[in-house]
Formats: sequence, structure tokens, C-alpha cells
Amino acid sequence: MTRVALDAMGGDYAPKQIIVGAVEAVCGLDDVKVLLVGNSDAIKKEVDRFAKNRKAMYQQAIESGRLEIVHAPDQIEMDDVPVDAVRKKKDCSINVAMRLVKDGQADSFVSAGNSGAVATSAILNLGRISGVKRPAIAMVLPTKSPSRPLLLLDAGANMDCHPEWLAQFAIMGSVYSKTVLRRDNPSVGLLSIGAEECKGNELIHETNPLLQKIKSINFVGNVEGHDICGGNLDVAVADGFVGNVVLKTVESVAKAIGGWLKAELKKSLFRKICALMLKPAFNALKKQMDPEVYGGAPLLGVPRAVIITHGNSTHKGIFYAIKTGVSAARNDVTGLIEKAIAAHTEDRLQ
Repeated sequence: MTRVALDAMGGDYAPKQIIVGAVEAVCGLDDVKVLLVGNSDAIKKEVDRFAKNRKAMYQQAIESGRLEIVHAPDQIEMDDVPVDAVRKKKDCSINVAMRLVKDGQADSFVSAGNSGAVATSAILNLGRISGVKRPAIAMVLPTKSPSRPLLLLDAGANMDCHPEWLAQFAIMGSVYSKTVLRRDNPSVGLLSIGAEECKGNELIHETNPLLQKIKSINFVGNVEGHDICGGNLDVAVADGFVGNVVLKTVESVAKAIGGWLKAELKKSLFRKICALMLKPAFNALKKQMDPEVYGGAPLLGVPRAVIITHGNSTHKGIFYAIKTGVSAARNDVTGLIEKAIAAHTEDRLQ
């Protein structure tokens, strides 16, 4: 059975939406146990409320023995300074859940809470995979090819990077794309301002030759912003500053397009009628662009499966984040990354 330590107090809609997502995961995923970590009184209150509204599902979750509450007296807020909060609030839900993973009582960790605090807690409690210079946040983004989402890393863990860090990001991203996203020989690109090797800043110029020498990845060279959602690339590598800007820009554009489209369709009766006829197509498009269905962002480079999902995640986002955490644990992503990094280090020494 795969055990998931879930931060029940993290996110804009905690603990209610977190608990609903946990119950749905227990009922909808095979052989999965969820440990709800947080203030036990607050969790029990929401669990009881949920039980009244959806008795059958709740009963199924409880009777299965696959839903458990683990008390954590404190919590980290979204506006807390990550390093300070993790060190001072030793018994916050993030730290308690992370220690469950460290002690082998859970196989993966999931949180919609403060992403900086999650990354800090993971590094302090779990450490790094042997040989990994810096862990990276990897975000799955939709593309125009529904069956081929893109993995972008780093999405915000490391603002200033060294070339070797980016090289390791490429290796870790390739492993994750193969094992969890099921891409055969995933293509890896280095995000720059032009496909030509002569373009880009000093970091790009120094990183490109390193990536060309890595035998374990399918490096296709420099890529540009329009390749992010093009559907022909599997992994895009960037430093955390650029990666986070790209991520927020893509999310903003997706919301803007939705708003523009809705406004235009309401301008006449004819357009409203056409919109009703096209509703199935719009629903399919909305689902494809929904960030919640992509299962959150794995923190690659730590020795356990750690998944960070959106702070505004609903129960659906939590369900898919748990599903991703289960998949990462069962496919031993961290073990495969360790082997890949070790092989890369050995190649460099030869």
C-alpha cells in the first residue's frame, strides 16, 4: 500500500477542500492510504461535516482504514518567511508530514501550502539525493497536444543558477518525464531567446555544451518561448527566475483568453446560441487548460516523492496531486534520478 502524508492545513481552502480530495483519493485510487496531517480538532470537524453530506463515500473511506489523522499543532501561513517559519514552527503540519516521510511512515508528501516552506522543509528534513547540487520544482504545463504536456524546471526554487545545476535539472526532468508522464525518449530543450547557440546570456552559453555531452538525455538544443506550448517539446530547462516568470505568464494568458472569449460570446444573441452549440468543445478546452488536472509540481532532487500543488487547489487538485505522488513513489522516481545523477557524475570524471 502506498502511503501519502498530506498537509491538511496548507492552501487557500484548507482544511475542507484538502479533506474532500483525500477522501476522493482513498475511494478512487487503488491501494492508497492518506495521512491527514494538521490540527486534529479542525480536521475532525470538517470530516464530520463531510460525513453528513456524503455518507456513503465517507463510510467507504473510514471502513477501508485508509484515512488517518495525524495531529500537528501548528501551521505555516502563505505569507510566512519560509526558512524562518520552518525552523521556528517545528511541529507545523508541513514539518510533521515531512518527518513521516523521512521516518518511512509515508511514501510521498503532498501540500498546497507555502511552496518555499515545503522546499525548505524537504531539504532540512530529507536532504538531497546524493550528487544533486540543488533540487528543482518541476511544473507540468498543457500544450496544444493534449497527450503531450510539457515539464518546465526550475519553476522557482533557485533564482540564480550555475550551468551544472541546469545540467542536473535536465537529467532529473528527463527521468520524471519518462517515468510519470510516460514519454519515450523525452526531448529536452534549454530555454533561451533564440534557437541558435550564439544567442542567450552567459549562463545559456556555458550550459548548452554541458547538455550536449550528457548521453542519458535527448537534448534538442536551445528553445524559445513559443516552444513551451507548441506540443513538440517534453522538457524545458531554465533557472528558477526565468522558469517562474514563464509559469506565471502562461497561467495569466490562459485566464485572459478565457475572459476575452466569454466577453465576446455574450455580445449578441446569435453568439450566445452558437456558444451553447459549442459548449462541449469549450468544456473540453477548459479541462485541457485546467492546471488542477496536472497533479501539482514535484520537487525533484530530494530522496522522496514531494509534490507541491497550487495554493488555490480545490478537492480536484488535491486528488490529482495525491495521484501524482503515488505514481512518483511507485515508479521510484527518486531512485532513478539518483542512478542518473551518479552516471552523469562518473562520465564527467572520466
